[in-house]
Amino acid sequence: MGNSLGEGVVNPGGLKIGNRKSALRQSGVRVTERRNPAATALDTRSTKAILQIINHEDRGVAVAVRKTLPQIARAVDLAVDAIRAGGRMVYLGAGTSGRLGVLDASECLPTFGCESVIGVLAGAPVALTRSLEGVEDSSQQATRDLRKIRFSSSDLLVGISASGAAAYVIGGMRWARKMGAKVVGLTCNPAAPLKPFANVCIIPVVGPEVVAGSSRMKAGTAQKLVLNMLSTATMVRLGRVLSNRMINVQLTNQKLWKRGGRILSELTGRSESEATKILKASGRKLPVAILMATKRIPRVEAERVIRQSPNVAQVLREAMGEVNS
Repeated sequence: MGNSLGEGVVNPGGLKIGNRKSALRQSGVRVTERRNPAATALDTRSTKAILQIINHEDRGVAVAVRKTLPQIARAVDLAVDAIRAGGRMVYLGAGTSGRLGVLDASECLPTFGCESVIGVLAGAPVALTRSLEGVEDSSQQATRDLRKIRFSSSDLLVGISASGAAAYVIGGMRWARKMGAKVVGLTCNPAAPLKPFANVCIIPVVGPEVVAGSSRMKAGTAQKLVLNMLSTATMVRLGRVLSNRMINVQLTNQKLWKRGGRILSELTGRSESEATKILKASGRKLPVAILMATKRIPRVEAERVIRQSPNVAQVLREAMGEVNS
């Protein structure tokens, strides 16, 4: 498959498109806003050809994210330090970027039993379901929104902006740095204006979108992958996952109740009926139930042990004799 701009680009549909002059004309445009030569004449393509082009472009997203693993690791360490010290990890964004932050944050309580990850979206709650593009232009509003959640120097701020130029995000990052808080930037633009305000900057470069400027596509996918890694690795490091089991899952519906019983049974060797009884006796708290089942102690004692431990997974491993497994 050809890809020389000098000779023209051949896209998955087989059409020769693009040239060096058109590439040079875009050199001063943010990468998230540039036209993608592989998608020229997209509107003339068949349904299958459109999907092939999108899928072909998406293949590079995971590769771009992989190149940022060292920066993601540093961000995870900052998040772990903040939460262990009583702070929070706060996602700040506008539009698609902000919604992705809210989505990731909202999953941390039911999945990991953690309320220390917060999503702040410009224009929320209306902006959750409706596009309010103008709200990203106010840097002062970011400060007001962060003050509403009592953001402090003990918190970690993660500013999310595909272009890295949203005034709302930059304003929040600048204010957080002045307060003495650690700040992470997540963008898909290597020349992002937010870079000077971040202690760590995560920049998966995914290139121009199939629909020029529609950063909900590859850039959004890259941001979602990074946020998945950031929150999940942080929760694992904090002892909220045992092996690969979500031991802090909130048992709030039948599906999750059954999952909790299955996890308890697998970890302790108890039958399903025994697991159900222990879960009920634990107050529907899976870590407490696991400790009750393995050490054969009452709920009050199990809760005390867990409350005093900085790492629940380690306590449970020790109780099950799996310290070195």
